[in-house]
Amino acid sequence: MIKKDVAYDEIKKDRSNNVMKKEEKIAILQDIVRIKSVNDNEGEVAVYLKNLLESYGIEGKLISYANGRDNLVASYKKGNEGKVLGLSGHMDVVAAGDESMWSCKPFSAEIKGNRLYGRGTTDMKSGLAAMVIAMIELKEAEKKFNGTIKLLATVGEEIGELGSEQLTRKGYANDLDGLIIGEPTNYNLMYTHMGSINYTVVSKGKEAHSSMPQEGYNAINHLNEFITKANMRMTQIAETYKNPILGKTIHNVTVISGGNQVNSIPSQAKLQGNIRSIPEFPNDQVIALLQKLIDELNEETEYRLELTIDYNKIPVKANPASSLIDCIQEQFKRPLPLVGAAGTTDAAEFVKAANEFDFIVFGPGVATLPHQIDEYVEIDNYLDMIEKYQAIILSYLA
Repeated sequence: MIKKDVAYDEIKKDRSNNVMKKEEKIAILQDIVRIKSVNDNEGEVAVYLKNLLESYGIEGKLISYANGRDNLVASYKKGNEGKVLGLSGHMDVVAAGDESMWSCKPFSAEIKGNRLYGRGTTDMKSGLAAMVIAMIELKEAEKKFNGTIKLLATVGEEIGELGSEQLTRKGYANDLDGLIIGEPTNYNLMYTHMGSINYTVVSKGKEAHSSMPQEGYNAINHLNEFITKANMRMTQIAETYKNPILGKTIHNVTVISGGNQVNSIPSQAKLQGNIRSIPEFPNDQVIALLQKLIDELNEETEYRLELTIDYNKIPVKANPASSLIDCIQEQFKRPLPLVGAAGTTDAAEFVKAANEFDFIVFGPGVATLPHQIDEYVEIDNYLDMIEKYQAIILSYLA
């Protein structure tokens, strides 16, 4: 059992009825921001949220990914069978970087005016907290609907969408009719996003003295030739295939290493690259292209290049005219913009479930703030999303 932050517990003691006060909602977000779940330790967040939900009679289940890394699945059902609406958010955050550059400590959850600062405030603990509180308030108010609200809180989204992959493989997404992922969208509806491929190429050569290069094979030169050909081919792909929302395929070589010392021909070199893919030229075709380049270069007798795919997330697209999106739009006086993004989300794994379902990415926070120094969420935006999630749930499960 974890020890909760005293802020929420003390505020709750002063409550005179079953309505959760504004201060409580803010304190809950502060509590989970103060949990340092940097690419690990999501179990502490999961237990905190599980305890919170169960204190209101909503049962939760921990699904272990690794030691200290637990996903959380919780459900609240009313009425007959009805539909199942999933609410999903990830519990991990990226590293804070140079903490001396922050205007406040990155895990202090400090409030300045209308902003709550801290690593993970926008990406995406505010969205996750808003979903949990929306479930609690619907139950406490005994609102009528027909169906199931299902929380899917995940581990390792930032380093490979590990939790959503595990939950999907175990069948936890198979019963969904709709899914809202609470990533920050700043009152936009993200219905499509690019895929993402991380790859590694290792080049093996033969060491020799730099004064006698003919006695060896230069692994860096061979790797350089791969870079030249890969950049040329990916540029051709980008010019040929385009998506009206997402744009064109993006390719970057981002890490290079190799060699031992300056007067030796390098016997090994390695690079890593990232590709953002679109449906018009999907991941399997991108990977086949990379492998073909490797095979062609290896036909040269001294070339020994090896390709490894480290991360393979598909591009996704929801129906922009789905009933789920309609239920969101009707909560606003003016239609929210439908947008796409280059970044990937847990949707790339959840859509692999046995059952097709509507989905949308919609949550508090500004999409450009994640991973930045002085990350923050506007408190009014966070509190408003709690209300909006409740209205969307009631409409969708009417």
